[in-house]
Amino acid sequence: MIDLMKKTLLAGIGLALKTKDEVEDFAKEIEKKLNMTEKDGKNFLKDLQKRYDEAQEKLEERVEKTVKKFLKKADIVTTEELKGLKKEIRSIKKAISENKDY
Repeated sequence: MIDLMKKTLLAGIGLALKTKDEVEDFAKEIEKKLNMTEKDGKNFLKDLQKRYDEAQEKLEERVEKTVKKFLKKADIVTTEELKGLKKEIRSIKKAISENKDY
């Protein structure tokens, strides 16, 4: 029963966009309701925090990917592209100034 509930809650953490404090409070509440030992409670909280961190990382990656797609579709220059253009301009200027001496 506890394992099933644990798995269900852990899977749900990825979908629930809560703050870490809310996740910790939720874990403590579940720990009390299920009369978990302190060790089991700490392990449960550790598992929840790990899943939360993984979900946050995946969400950030998705958002970044989506923003990049939007910028590309909107034909907006990214910082990386701008830096590349600046570098290219510098090398062209350098090549021009070196050729003026001849």
